[in-house]
Amino acid sequence: MLLKLTNLSLVESRQGLAALPEGKLLINTINAHSYNTAQKDKLFAEALQRGDVLIPDGASIVKACRWLNAKSKPAGRIAGWDLFEFEMNKLNRRGGKCFFMGSSEKVLALIKRRAAVDFPHIEVETYSPPYKPEFSEEENRAIVEAINKANPDLLWIGMTAPKQEKWAYTHWNELNIHCHCGTIGAVFDFYAGTVKRAPAWWQKHSLEWCYRLLKEPRRMWRRYIVGNLLFMWNICKE
Repeated sequence: MLLKLTNLSLVESRQGLAALPEGKLLINTINAHSYNTAQKDKLFAEALQRGDVLIPDGASIVKACRWLNAKSKPAGRIAGWDLFEFEMNKLNRRGGKCFFMGSSEKVLALIKRRAAVDFPHIEVETYSPPYKPEFSEEENRAIVEAINKANPDLLWIGMTAPKQEKWAYTHWNELNIHCHCGTIGAVFDFYAGTVKRAPAWWQKHSLEWCYRLLKEPRRMWRRYIVGNLLFMWNICKE
């Protein structure tokens, strides 16, 4: 299943987040890296196409949609962080429970500590899954049971792409929840403070990727240098 930007329905503005219906929704994000990955990962492509909501987390996606005269033409990038802030503030106003699934116990403890200050009306529960490429059936069952037992009003999954999107999509029907679920990866680390997010100027000028490349060149060069060229090639083919 080839992922084509021309066929995707994307949230077109930050105001569109407020228009999302209540209830059980699977919300994913897409950027140049995930677009490239989905070209060779059929399950990932299916997860992005068949989720309930797809957010353009990348200036390259926004520009490509315009060049291709795609079905959706977002006005600008909506970062995973924007989704996180919007949903958390919304829940904090009415009060409720939020569940963070993913990352390490250390990161989750930092998230819980900060959230208690930032969002005092939200009860936070967490679950740190085993650090491995794939979970066993028993491990998957334990994760699903923990989420269902918590019965949250908001669910965040952070295990990096494409693992988090594929896990949420594969187990979606097993999750007996009534809330929005967002796959937001790096936001766990940003919010915990274990990874520094780019300053506002870099974000405003769509250079957050460049900031991460400068900070972690050995880890990020393939994703952003090779990946950006591959994205351009894939868009030209489309």
